[in-house]
Parts: sequence; C-alpha cells; structure tokens
Amino acid sequence: MQVPKSKLPHTGTTIFTIMSQLAQQYKAINLGQGFPDFDMDEELVSAVNMAMLQGHNQYAHMNGVPALTEAIAEKIEKLYHTKIDATSQVTITPGATYAIFSALSAIIFPGDEVILFEPAYDSYIPNIEINGGVPVRIPLTYPTYQVPWEIVLEKINAKTKAIIINTPHNPTGAVFSEEDITALQQIIAGTNITVISDEVYEHLIFDGFKHHSILKYPDLLENSLVCFSFGKTYHCTGWKIGYCAGGKNLMQEFRKVHQYNAFTTNAPVQYGLAAFLRNETAYLNLASFMQQKRDFFLRAMQGSVFQPLPSHGSYFQCFSYAHLHDENDFSYAQMLVKNYGVATIPLSSFYKNGDDNKVLRFCFAKKEETLLKAAEKLHKVK
Repeated sequence: MQVPKSKLPHTGTTIFTIMSQLAQQYKAINLGQGFPDFDMDEELVSAVNMAMLQGHNQYAHMNGVPALTEAIAEKIEKLYHTKIDATSQVTITPGATYAIFSALSAIIFPGDEVILFEPAYDSYIPNIEINGGVPVRIPLTYPTYQVPWEIVLEKINAKTKAIIINTPHNPTGAVFSEEDITALQQIIAGTNITVISDEVYEHLIFDGFKHHSILKYPDLLENSLVCFSFGKTYHCTGWKIGYCAGGKNLMQEFRKVHQYNAFTTNAPVQYGLAAFLRNETAYLNLASFMQQKRDFFLRAMQGSVFQPLPSHGSYFQCFSYAHLHDENDFSYAQMLVKNYGVATIPLSSFYKNGDDNKVLRFCFAKKEETLLKAAEKLHKVK
C-alpha cells in the first residue's frame, strides 16, 4: 500500500481533540476546548428556523448573502467608524479558522516568511507551512504576553510577507493597546507586508479595555485581512460561520481561494444572522456577560494552589502551577483529568517547540454551576 508523502509531516491530532477525548473517557468537566455549555439566544434560533421555512435553503452567493454582508458593513461603521464596501470587502466563511487558512493561502508563496507570536492558535503554523511559507516565531513576553516590537523590527526583511496578530488573544487573554497598533503601523509603513488579524473575540473584552480592531485604521485595513467568528459572539460554535473583511485587492485574492474550496456558506444561517444583527445589545452586552463568568471563576478558584495570570479578553483564563513542581504541563493536564476530573489545555501546545512555563488554559464560557463544580475539584489539588 502506498504511503503518501505528507505536506504536514510534523502535525498530529490537535490538543483540543486529545483533551476533549480524555474528558469524555474520564467523564471530566471540560474546561479545555473553547465552547459554551449554555444555550444560545432563542431569537437567533427562531430567525434561522424562519429562514428555512421561508425557503432560503439553496446555495447562497459565493461572497455571502447581501443582507448579511451589508449588516456587517453597517456594524463595522457603527463600532469602528470605518466605511467599507459590503460587496467587495466582506466575505462570509464557514468559520474563522477557515478564513485564516484562506487568507494565508491567498498571499503566501514558497519561501515567504510570516511573523507570528507564540503562544499561538494552533492552525497558524500548519497554514503557513502547507503553502510553502516559513513561520517566523516570536515569543510573547511572559507572564503578561505582550508583543516585543523591537524583536519584530529585527525580524523584518525582504522575505517578510505577512504578520499574524490576534487580539483579544487566544490562549492568554492578552489585549492589544493603542501603542501596539502604533508600533505595527510604523513597522509595516512603506512595505508590502500584509496583516492577518484574528479578531474572533472582538466582543469578549474586559476590565474597561477597548478592542483596537484593524478595521479602525484605514492605512492598516487596506493591507489587511481581518477574520471574525459568529460562533464566539453568539454561542453557536458548532455552526462554524464567520467572515473576513479587508482591503479590496486582498479580498479579490481571498475569494479566488474561497470559490474553489467551500465556495459558499450555510444559507439559512446567513439569513438568520442578518436578521439577528439588528439586535445590537446581543453583542454590545457580551463583554459584561462574559466578564461576570471570568470573575465568578476567579473567585471560585481563590484559595486553590493555582495562580491566575492576567486575562483581559477571550473565553480563557490561564493559571500557573510553576510554584508547585516541575512536571511538564501536558502530563500535568492529563493528571488533572484522570485524578481530579477537570480537563484543561496545556499552554506548551501553543508553541511549536513546546515551550513550557507550567501554565494551563481554562475556558470559563460555561454555566456557573459547571465552573463551581470544576473549582471544587481543583481545590483538592495539593
């Protein structure tokens, strides 16, 4: 039997699948993978059901249902005071991970270098490598996970094709400041570097912090592809629907990849989302809703052996156990599942070389009763 040559020889099963399988095997509380365990808004469910009943069940336009792309453009103008063209600058996609892959596939040629920051969402490096690109990994500054822009400047060269940014950040919850955006603007000014901006947690931002979207900055937007997720905003991660917004020329190339991959995205869900986007409070109140969950979990974890790290956005709260012992984080995470019944994600999984600061990522997008039960179990760890 022929064994095919792998395009991703060093890639195995994702840590999210591994830990979720362990959680099922040991009947553990799953605070690993980032998905809610509470119901989504019934209004959105009804809107999608209505779209089905109204016959919106055939192929949608490749770029997205016009009602939805127009609603997105209106939302962007309200939030970020930037006018974009719904027809040429927005594409609906089957999820944000798909959008990131398509963005990189559209611009990366063999030998192109792409700067990214670790810990990094696990799709970035395989997406670069499968297109023949070269990942240039820069570690964020532990434990605040800020970008060392002076190192970024050192890494820029004639081969630099793109920079991937992610704010609010998965897995750490770090958030870009206005100073970060200024540094990025200065670095790419006068270059042909494209920014791929992962902003799936745009509404999950806490403690009075603001989301500095690339969409707010016309000079950056022209040279950027910005990826978003309805799943994270509306608690419907299983629907796998998102969108990409960006400069017109870049979006034209993005769509060349999209049209021969998924081609189109779930039609009734698009129509339902177009109607639901009129309910602005659903996304404007999300930050306070999710901060309450983060704060509840932090209070529940007080007195445990785990030490919280700063998290100002996303679904995630990281905790350190470095003061306890030197066991690697993957083994420690497995131990917590098997012995204490709580699944987490070891942060070393977000580093290509497995850098290990003895940190675990917990998802707090859960019911309070789920978080409380998990904290009670974790209080038993000594």
